Amino acid sequence: MTVSVADVVAELERRYDPRWAEPWDAVGLVCGDPSAPVERVHLAVDPVLAVAEEAIAAGAQLLVTHHPLFLGGTTSVAANTAKGRVVHRLVTAGVALYVAHTNADVADPGVSDALATALGLRDVAPLDPRPGEATDKLVTFVPAADVDRVLDALTAAGAGTIGDYTRCAFMVEGTGTFRPEPGAQPAIGAVGEVSRVAEVRLEVVLPRGRRSEVLRALGEVHPYDEPAYDVIELALPPSSRGLGRIGDLAASMTLAELTAHVARALPATPVGVRTAGDPDRVVRRIAVCGGSGGDLASAAARGGADVLVTADLKHHATSEAVADTGVALIDAGHWATEWPWLGQLADALADTVAGTTVSTLVTDPWTVHRQKEL
Repeated sequence: MTVSVADVVAELERRYDPRWAEPWDAVGLVCGDPSAPVERVHLAVDPVLAVAEEAIAAGAQLLVTHHPLFLGGTTSVAANTAKGRVVHRLVTAGVALYVAHTNADVADPGVSDALATALGLRDVAPLDPRPGEATDKLVTFVPAADVDRVLDALTAAGAGTIGDYTRCAFMVEGTGTFRPEPGAQPAIGAVGEVSRVAEVRLEVVLPRGRRSEVLRALGEVHPYDEPAYDVIELALPPSSRGLGRIGDLAASMTLAELTAHVARALPATPVGVRTAGDPDRVVRRIAVCGGSGGDLASAAARGGADVLVTADLKHHATSEAVADTGVALIDAGHWATEWPWLGQLADALADTVAGTTVSTLVTDPWTVHRQKEL
């Protein structure tokens, strides 16, 4: 079976729902024909020209990156800018570009799960959990003979799914009563007469985003011209998604040993790994956040973490976080802390496309690091 760009995008968005992205983010298909066939996908952190050339050389028809090409708005993709040249090179070579950014950061599994795995953390949980999908409960009352037909229609419209189960409902028998007034067109009873009907109270849950479709289906299939129903907005449930992860090392080690462990576990870059905190401190509970996660130090402290491993740490904020929270901070570089996700993504796409390649090109913007001896 031929796999298209749209097929791969559908699998990506099943795992990394674009609705999970931050409002300022720019995720999704950037360029390319959704109907174009795909045999190979190339995966990378940054959509820079060298990566585009790498994707073309690998024979890919789709390039998937973590970082957006156009995070801000643009009015031109002319090839007289770095970003424009990327677009032109990909389009002329027949390679589509797709971005999964903050929606991949909070996914389960997501970017920080891959980082936690690379560091060997156990019993991992979200550091900054996100609530689950907003849900409603629909309560309606249906003549007993019509319950199955109504439930089937509500299910088809998106209601009644709980985890891996569909057509989930609660039903209890009772008696409904009503008197049709002039102008009504009752399916049961007559205008002006009180009717008593054996009815079933039917309850189903539904994603709040499907409310309109479910109510439309109810109106179309219910035998009454004016079906009675209640819509109850439920409290947001917990979820396994969230920003960052927190877990435990298999064995305690000093902060200096952990710094060396992080350096060994992640790909080498000129940035290297730097640590803020007492090198001799013994640590075991570790928080991680791929990319820029310095503002999660307080969340790490609330979770009982000894250390937060992330990137892009700033001087004053780092000094204050260590002093105020007691959490040590390790800056392992933005690109290096996000790169492990590419292997996770390759595994996730294994059943969708014939082949994937993972970029090993270091695209961290820092290219030289020198340190005077202390």
